[in-house]
Amino acid sequence: MDDSCWQPDPYWLRQAFERAAGHDDDAAFLLREVGSRLLERLDYMNFQPEMILDVGCGTGLITARLMKKYRKARVFGLERAPAMVKKAQKRAPWFRTLHGLCAEPEALPLADARFDLIFSNLALPWAVDLDRTLAEFRRLLKPGGALLFSTLGPDTLTELRRSWAAVGDRDNHVNAFLDMHDIGDALLRAGLAEPVMDVERLTLTYPHVERLAHDLRQLGTRNVTLGRSAALTGKGRWQAMRDAYERYRRPDGLLPVSCEVVYGHAWGALPNQARSHNEGPAFFPLSQLRRRGS
Repeated sequence: MDDSCWQPDPYWLRQAFERAAGHDDDAAFLLREVGSRLLERLDYMNFQPEMILDVGCGTGLITARLMKKYRKARVFGLERAPAMVKKAQKRAPWFRTLHGLCAEPEALPLADARFDLIFSNLALPWAVDLDRTLAEFRRLLKPGGALLFSTLGPDTLTELRRSWAAVGDRDNHVNAFLDMHDIGDALLRAGLAEPVMDVERLTLTYPHVERLAHDLRQLGTRNVTLGRSAALTGKGRWQAMRDAYERYRRPDGLLPVSCEVVYGHAWGALPNQARSHNEGPAFFPLSQLRRRGS
């Protein structure tokens, strides 16, 4: 299968996020949990950003906390779906304005070198073109500004992917996610300085596969790849996949759902401090980081 078949379809991605705007809070445990851990990593950066861009703000669950953390900062929230932007704006703290933007992360309608911090929680998995997205981040960051993001690695939803494969179904049913090292290389290609990556593995649990599928739909993260089948999945194939997933059921009666969470951190390069592309990205826990010069 052509690699392009695994890329997100921009049209269906916007449609899925627009529909999810009214529901994603109900199924947003992973977004909240990873977003909280990403916010904690800001504690190791000894700076007070004046201009912040939250790429993939969703309905504002984490954006509101980001605004409370940096009470004097001017914060912009960006999403593909207008309905999500509107909901995020309503969630902004009292007497604060979230400046909402509706655009694709590959082509951001903003001036160069404008932001001290670009924050992005679980938005990069849906980037249609990661290189273009990261190049935009590089363009928008002030020299020495910070990029902090989370994304998903290829071991995410492995049980679901293997269950479809076990029944001989070769259609795209699960979104594909990039390896941490590939993301690190993309950061370097974009000209971002001193990229640092680390990964952790989380396991969610569900009583049955139908609830997992429901939550994926509510979040707007169901399969939106270009190579997905245009036909509806028949009841027979669905039941066969469901039966295959049963082999993962745990002693406590719940089904596991693996999530490989990748965290990344880089800087907007200073004119005389661009990191050599030959050095490669560093891979170690972000909890060991301290802001340069602190």
